[in-house]
Amino acid sequence: MSSLVDGKLALVTGAGSGIGREVCRVLAREGANVVAADQNIKAAQETVAYLEGTEHIALHINVEDRNSVETAFKYVMKQFSKPPTIIVNSAGIAREMFLIKFDESNFDDIINVNLEGTFLVTQTAVKAMIEGNATENSSIINISSILAKHCNFIGHSIYCASKAGVIAMTKCASLEFGQFGIRVNAVLPGLIITPMTANIPGETMEMLIKNVLLQRAGKPEEVAEVIVFLASDRSSYINGASIEVTGGIN
Repeated sequence: MSSLVDGKLALVTGAGSGIGREVCRVLAREGANVVAADQNIKAAQETVAYLEGTEHIALHINVEDRNSVETAFKYVMKQFSKPPTIIVNSAGIAREMFLIKFDESNFDDIINVNLEGTFLVTQTAVKAMIEGNATENSSIINISSILAKHCNFIGHSIYCASKAGVIAMTKCASLEFGQFGIRVNAVLPGLIITPMTANIPGETMEMLIKNVLLQRAGKPEEVAEVIVFLASDRSSYINGASIEVTGGIN
């Protein structure tokens, strides 16, 4: 049986930990060449070190800086002589704070990474695909969050807003890029055990798990498997969708 994404070139942001790292692992397992991109280059290198196969590279990227994003794509084109045709926008940050206490700097940090970062990487990737005549069967997967739809605990208003923006952008981008053969979808993870959720206090975690129909938190690989399916030709008629990976939310 052939691998899902054999021979394809994939670029994953936020590849240094959590869901991003697992996406790299599953993509490599399924035959892709992986560019593990992260602001923390050491973490990206650690990701690459444990991937199957050899045609993978770690890359520094700051998704909120256009120059950094464009430089990263130029480097990938130079290394592989082709643009990546699988893009996974997994870089994201969260800050927990009451809305009344948020300042512009924290607001900007969240919007710049989660929303503008997704925009900059997507725009740069699509330009490279069009210029490289590599749009057919290309796939962009954006990581949103179930909190974009169900904001069920306080202190996350700006994070929720940024992730709701990702869903809207995904929908509109799919309208624009479908004509080129580029699919754009979003994945909405629920309660997943990652560095981002590591700081949730035990009591809060128990309360959140009670709202999950499967009565447990999810694992990063359970999200990664869905993302790699969306990256593959097996999902060739899924476009503009937002797929929940939550274990069922009550």
